[in-house]
Amino acid sequence: MNIPPRHPSRPSPSGPEQHEPAPSAAASEPRRAAPTAVVAVKKIFAAETGNYFLLLGTTLFITIFGLVMVLSSSSVTALKTSDDAFSEFTGQGLYVLIGIPLMLVVSRLPAFFWKKWAWRAVVFTLIMQCLVFTGLGYGYGGNRNWLDLGAFTVQPSELVKLALCVWLGFILSTKRELLRDWRHVALPIAPVAILAIGLVLLGNDLGTAVIMLGIVFGSLFFAGVRLRFLALPLAGIVAFGLLFAQLSSSRRARIDAWLSGCGIDDYLNECWQIQHGTWALASGGLFGVGLGNSKTKWSWLPHAETDFIFSIIGEELGMVGAVVVLLLFVVMAVAFVRIMRQTRDPFARIVTGGVLMWVIGQAFVNIAVVLGVLPVLGVPLPLVSSGGSALIATLLAIGVVLSFARTQPDKNGGTDPMTPAERSRLAAAQRNTAARNRPAR
Repeated sequence: MNIPPRHPSRPSPSGPEQHEPAPSAAASEPRRAAPTAVVAVKKIFAAETGNYFLLLGTTLFITIFGLVMVLSSSSVTALKTSDDAFSEFTGQGLYVLIGIPLMLVVSRLPAFFWKKWAWRAVVFTLIMQCLVFTGLGYGYGGNRNWLDLGAFTVQPSELVKLALCVWLGFILSTKRELLRDWRHVALPIAPVAILAIGLVLLGNDLGTAVIMLGIVFGSLFFAGVRLRFLALPLAGIVAFGLLFAQLSSSRRARIDAWLSGCGIDDYLNECWQIQHGTWALASGGLFGVGLGNSKTKWSWLPHAETDFIFSIIGEELGMVGAVVVLLLFVVMAVAFVRIMRQTRDPFARIVTGGVLMWVIGQAFVNIAVVLGVLPVLGVPLPLVSSGGSALIATLLAIGVVLSFARTQPDKNGGTDPMTPAERSRLAAAQRNTAARNRPAR
């Protein structure tokens, strides 16, 4: 008797001879889709590399710590000027709530996005910097470096720093085979860098210009440019800086007081801020006078919540608190270096090096000024000092570095754009597809 062959896709009427098991009750039920918001949050905080979490955790800790210190250092001044002791803290907290989500969103963007927008970013930020010399700009403390946009103010030079980091990484990585020729190093880097730093100097902001110079030379160094190409420009910049410092009487007086020491005649003028900053550190002792118990912030120390917030940290939390802040920035520097060693993409390595010179360099310049090692330059302590533009720009720059930390080097020396979580999900999907397509026996 001829038995017709069974259709491979039909189940056999006899139970033990079935080629495809019957779906279970749990499997037959429709899978519930996770809420969109939950999926988005899980994607943002998906498992990444260890360097990613090291940098992210350090950044979040310093930012929250800075928010606490802004409240402590600004409460007296805020109460005096606005009858609200929490006004400065509230504004800084709003910037934190804006900056941290922006950092996390930026950390999801791929490297080719930054390469695509590098030129546009540097042109746009330079145009913004030019606007400070129009009716939209205003000055404070002798520096004209802000835009008044009505509801809020912006410091374009902070955004110029970020644009310079990305743009320098794009140019130097594109021309990495030609960097043995000084002409390819100079063009187009020198004209753009001179224009950006020159616009900041026109606003009389020497401290920001020094940090931008550090970004340029740091990017060139991490790109592998020969040191002899950097020696002559560096000597010329030092000579120009000494000449520029002499053009302002207040800046010249601060430098003279720093070189010769503070005398009785200088106490009420150039030495007032640095002297009271030093006394604040000294009065803190080993463990400090307690959080919120600073006496120096009672109108004795100008800009206690911005440029000299490290003095308040030393006074209230003592040498222990000051050393902890130093160690946090050291840990952040280690995270930057580890990300640079992890990646094999020249663009990512150069951009990370530029951000390293910006954030860590500015932190140690600020601390050196408070300790009297450098003359007063007027740069804030990154992520700690009060200031919305500086905080958001710094968080955005760290977000760019986090986007590089999400990737792992592949076997061919490139950069794998997939995170470990994405690779595991892809492998699971491939196994499921192979199981479904396996022919029945």
